[in-house]
Amino acid sequence: MKSNLTDCVNKFLEYLELEKNCSKLTIRNYKHYLRRFISFSASQSPPPLKTASITPGHIRDFRLYLSRYVDQYSLPLKRITQNYHLIALRAFFRFLIKNDIPSLSPEKIELGKAESRSLKFLGRAEVERLLNMPEISTPLGLRDKTILEVLFSTGLRVSELVRLNRDSLNLDSQEFGVIGKGGRPRVVFISDSAVKWLEIFLKGRTDSYKPLFIRYAGKKTSLDKTGEGLRLTVRSVQRIVEKYVKKARLPVKITPHGLRHSFATDLLSGGADLRSIQEMLGHKNISTTQIYTHVTNPQLKEIHQKFHRRS
Repeated sequence: MKSNLTDCVNKFLEYLELEKNCSKLTIRNYKHYLRRFISFSASQSPPPLKTASITPGHIRDFRLYLSRYVDQYSLPLKRITQNYHLIALRAFFRFLIKNDIPSLSPEKIELGKAESRSLKFLGRAEVERLLNMPEISTPLGLRDKTILEVLFSTGLRVSELVRLNRDSLNLDSQEFGVIGKGGRPRVVFISDSAVKWLEIFLKGRTDSYKPLFIRYAGKKTSLDKTGEGLRLTVRSVQRIVEKYVKKARLPVKITPHGLRHSFATDLLSGGADLRSIQEMLGHKNISTTQIYTHVTNPQLKEIHQKFHRRS
């Protein structure tokens, strides 16, 4: 394999697609981060056109470039986004070493200290308020009500939700399978309330389209027999949630991922253990799930108040 930087990046992206079976979104992100590094490298004097020419100094300059970068709206890159660029570079250099291509050691690339993340989630009363916002007397409102119920009931990622088909669900057993992040399969469970609204929603559907959630506005084509062109997008669901969050006048700006956080914190507050929550969320590592331990567990608080002398 040639050691030309651009050629190697293209080979790496092919490797992610064919060998690692990464999702299109993951590959698109890696492509974006690495193309930005290529563009930055081309501006250097002299430019490191070969992978062996990349030094720790180049990486340091790239980190400085990311730190000072502002977009067309004069907004800087968040620290976590800067780190995503560096994580992509690490993976790229590991690929090069695996293929015996001269390159910098991935260990030479240090990540910046991440900003502390504050999770946004809703309490039970706020969730109920949000779920009651859609006007269920209309097909659109009924669809939106069902989407909100399913998101909170399952903890699905929005990308997983929009991929659901009508035949994906087993409402009798109240469970179904999804292929999550990294191509990892898991079983998802549905609450009684979500099952109820899914049944009402599906009973009211007059079409035979395959996707579970479809748009009702916009162009339709007679050639689209399965309704794939009507399938809701991730952005559509984000807008739907945003609409009802505003309508409910919630104190927290919640996204579909915020409902996933709310699902997890609700389970943890109810006494569920982290391992079970990890499986339900489809997290690869328990460390990812541990971010939810910020939630005050009522049982632990009761024990603390009972046994701590200063309580």
